Amino acid sequence: MARDHGFHQARITRVVDETPDTRTYVLDAPFPYQAGQFLTFRICGTLRSYSMSSCQATDAELMTTVKRVPGGLVSSWMHDNLAAGDVVEVTRPAGVFCLRESEAPLVAFAGGSGITPILSLAKSALATTGRRVRILTANRDAGSVIFGAALAALAERYPGRLEVRHHLDCDSGFVPADGVLALAGDDTGADFYLCGPGPFMDLVADALLAHGVAPGQIFTERFTGAETVQAPAADGPVAGGTITIVLYGERRQVPRHPGETLLESARRAGLSPPFSCEAGNCATCIAHVTEGEIKMRVNNALDDDEIAEGWVLTCQSEPVTPDVTVTYDD
Repeated sequence: MARDHGFHQARITRVVDETPDTRTYVLDAPFPYQAGQFLTFRICGTLRSYSMSSCQATDAELMTTVKRVPGGLVSSWMHDNLAAGDVVEVTRPAGVFCLRESEAPLVAFAGGSGITPILSLAKSALATTGRRVRILTANRDAGSVIFGAALAALAERYPGRLEVRHHLDCDSGFVPADGVLALAGDDTGADFYLCGPGPFMDLVADALLAHGVAPGQIFTERFTGAETVQAPAADGPVAGGTITIVLYGERRQVPRHPGETLLESARRAGLSPPFSCEAGNCATCIAHVTEGEIKMRVNNALDDDEIAEGWVLTCQSEPVTPDVTVTYDD
């Protein structure tokens, strides 16, 4: 069985101000989760995904951290309205931005609120393995550094195993490629984790690849501002055919349009399927393919077992057979 992607009620027990525009919401939600995963919130009918900053190996409470985005309806509403005692709707934790079994060093690059899942990963690696951890945080200025005190406490607790470097744009401009390589050093066999704004992660990834790091050693997490990767259409797209969508017991059929995703087909059929990031990251749009075959352009949310069971990210799924049937889980 795939994990439960339905929504559940969770009570906020505490709200912690991390910076003037960043808050951590402590939830009474006894979900098992892996470091680096996220929750998807349903706020005023809109879905948004936010990473956990907590780690089950070290924290008794589940914590998710939200930065107010200028013009962001959901993050602004949460900051302005949510308080201890309020109940929110969330999915169970999801995501594949997690630690893999390895003793290789963990080298992480976090831009702004991208430190949220990185902190969770660092806590887990330090508490449950003997791995060395190095983190570079990039922020506008000292006042925008998230989890500065928490990172300092971790470094004091794990001397010799955790190194944290803070880069402030106000002092040095944006992080340069040589700053990336300074942290990477000679550890081209390390596991590299990247989270932050798209241009920041692109610069870091390009620098690491040019340094000789294998693509399979680089792990990225994208949410806000992520672009849907327009990969080439699946080999040999077949014109014609029918896409059948089953949503909340309602069954609709539409002619297949080559190059169109299952999510786009469902909306063209007049349905309102669940979705959020449309970038293959959050798994909000998950559904089960019961007939035909598809190819996912991007998958940063489903594990191999779920894919083997037929679960797909409809925002990234393009049919490769003329007829496909997809069922959304009620």
